[in-house]
Amino acid sequence: MLDSCRTDPPGLPADGGAPHGTPTAVSILLVGIGWSHVQPKERPACSSVSRFQEKPGLPLHRKVCYAIGGIPYQMTGNALGFFLQIFLLDVVQLEPVHVSLILFLGRAWDAVTDPAVGFLVSKSPRRKYGKLVPWIACSTPFGVLFYCMMWSTLPDATPISLKFLWYLFMYSFFQTCMTCYHVPYSSLTMFLGGTQRDRDLATAYRMGMEVFSTLLGSGIQGQIVGSYHAHMMNSCYVLNGTQANTSSSSPTDSLENTRRAYVFASLVLGSIYCLSCLILIFGVREEPGPLSPLGKVGLPFTSCLRMIMEHKPYTQLLCGFLFASLAFQIAQGIFAVFCTHAAGLAGKFQHLVLIMLVTASLSIPFWQWLLGKFGKKTAVSLGLVLIIPALVAITQVMHSFLAFVFLMIVAGCSMAVLYLLPWSMLPDAVDDFRLRNPSCLNLEALFYSFYVFFNKFAGGLAVGISTLSLHFAGYHAGDCTRNPSVILALRLLMAPVPISLLLIAVIMFSIYPINEERRKQMRMEMEAIGHHVQHGNAE
Repeated sequence: MLDSCRTDPPGLPADGGAPHGTPTAVSILLVGIGWSHVQPKERPACSSVSRFQEKPGLPLHRKVCYAIGGIPYQMTGNALGFFLQIFLLDVVQLEPVHVSLILFLGRAWDAVTDPAVGFLVSKSPRRKYGKLVPWIACSTPFGVLFYCMMWSTLPDATPISLKFLWYLFMYSFFQTCMTCYHVPYSSLTMFLGGTQRDRDLATAYRMGMEVFSTLLGSGIQGQIVGSYHAHMMNSCYVLNGTQANTSSSSPTDSLENTRRAYVFASLVLGSIYCLSCLILIFGVREEPGPLSPLGKVGLPFTSCLRMIMEHKPYTQLLCGFLFASLAFQIAQGIFAVFCTHAAGLAGKFQHLVLIMLVTASLSIPFWQWLLGKFGKKTAVSLGLVLIIPALVAITQVMHSFLAFVFLMIVAGCSMAVLYLLPWSMLPDAVDDFRLRNPSCLNLEALFYSFYVFFNKFAGGLAVGISTLSLHFAGYHAGDCTRNPSVILALRLLMAPVPISLLLIAVIMFSIYPINEERRKQMRMEMEAIGHHVQHGNAE
């Protein structure tokens, strides 16, 4: 079985470039997927392909329902990314080393489960309600439950070791449930039906909705809990004698109010999670295609892994995505702490997050137009470079809310690129693999699971780097003094480290081999295959 999955069929160069002859490549594809009666001379004429292209595409309502299904992952992920670190440090009052272990081990476990779940999804049979949707439906109730429990606070008398285990297990259980949701959901991109353009549009709809969902997650949670963090900092200033006591609430009261606010925010986001899942389940139908029949994978896991990782365009895309995601997640995870302890904007960081996410959501159509005009490689490089001056300026401007507003607008424009472009480029890499390995089908879930794996691996590295840096800089939970070494560490984590990673990512994307010419060739081959399948069914 493995021998039949040739990585370099005749007519295709070994380096992942364009085929030497499209007729030969199409013939190999048709033979590989079982339509060996079609000969190269039976290739459709231009008029036939044109008629195939005129077939009605993916309905608008299905694109919208599919896009809404992306809300839970980004909504909860960004709420965790912006607020979990400061929640564990300042609200639960764990030490930075414990927080670092919780976040890193939880992300490491989550990353390990991605390929495992992807393989299980690939091995699962197609049932009455589909192959992917049952995974989504079954994981949702447990995901909502563990998400709400993760934001609850144990009594202060609870031993530190039990607190550590509680948040580690709740975080790990939630991430496992979210993996069982997101891997089949992201794989669903390849089974929506329609053309390559329909799929790109569906991805753009999804990314726009996911950026909007970050607005929901960070915005709702930020507006609910942000003012309570400001009250906690005011209590610190009163204890230090640097500010007059204008409030009747004690530091203990402020802490309890903040804890209740986090629980309420988790219930609100959990309700949105459930509603989005229901819309996805009832609004989207799985549609198998010629090279994606939604069957079971016949190869063992190690063989599938080796084949995927030997595909050069996919591995280069993974590396670029890893470094870009790592850069953004380091800056994202440290932003609330930076605003609170270094920039003097303790009660305003939630508004800055909201501004950044609104800008990212509104700029998605611009980047979609730009990638259509100049290509995906150009758009992703331009977008990632855009945030570098903003990161430099953020570390130099202090106590100026208006300056931060402008910088957040620039950062939001760049953030939209990270949401849209890598996920828009992934289906092209999967198509390239399927065209070069026509007898190796049903690996889409594995492709998407490893993509999610590297994104989460980057998140684990990000929180580990940031929290350990704070630990070695001398950060202590509940400390109301301004530590110069902590402020220096925060500045380094906000600019020099992310900028270095972004430059590496730009280099990786610049050598990515699938350009617009190759995408056009793949589209023609896929349309020709679809025409032959349609013609064969008619006979």
